[in-house]
Amino acid sequence: MRRPFIAGNWKMHKTVPQALELVEELRGLLEGEEGVEIVVAPPFTALYPVAQVLKGSVIKLAAQDCFWEEEGAFTGEISPVMLADVGCAYCIVGHSERRHIFGEGSREVARKARALLTHGISPIVCVGETLEERERGEALKVVGEQMEGSLAGLSGEDMARVIIAYEPVWAIGTGKTATPQQAQEMHAFLRQWAWEKFGGDVASTLTILYGGSVKPGNIQGLMAMEDIDGALVGGASLRASSFAQIVKGGKG
Repeated sequence: MRRPFIAGNWKMHKTVPQALELVEELRGLLEGEEGVEIVVAPPFTALYPVAQVLKGSVIKLAAQDCFWEEEGAFTGEISPVMLADVGCAYCIVGHSERRHIFGEGSREVARKARALLTHGISPIVCVGETLEERERGEALKVVGEQMEGSLAGLSGEDMARVIIAYEPVWAIGTGKTATPQQAQEMHAFLRQWAWEKFGGDVASTLTILYGGSVKPGNIQGLMAMEDIDGALVGGASLRASSFAQIVKGGKG
């Protein structure tokens, strides 16, 4: 049985005082919640102070991105060593905004994933197609290629620590959400891909999240699908009440 997994990606939101206010409220709303992995991904500036507030709570810490080198002359970058030092258990890599706004490709995503695993951090690897690619009937091909490139060099043992997040680009921040059936079709494809690449043991335990305008009103319908194990939540994670509702709705 795969454990439900709900992560909040705050993106470029929240100053340090705002971040602390949010996590303190979340601690109160979610204390004692069992049976679900709860994760928040604040901006880099808030990671350390948020980590202090989360000590002893059920909520885990994630970063929104990283660089693949441990240290060096890489102005503006943050390494997995630094993320581990502040207490990150997870790190998002390959988010569509990184791919489409900043031009990152799957080769870079794979390097980040491998570096994170080396330092004990589980990568949340994002994949997803644009509206144009879906309308051309290329969604499965595009996402399959992203999986192949983004997970290059990983073993079955590595995959036991990897989370996959399917985020259709056309549903991120648009208010549009893939129907539970559309999401399930892609999640089933992703699990089958993992089965063929890494075997049944990996595929059956692989956690696959859905992301794209997830709200309290649609989480239960999504989680009712066989291959949807949780959600990567954007805008609705910026308010404690709505994120807590999604966490509770995601438990099934």
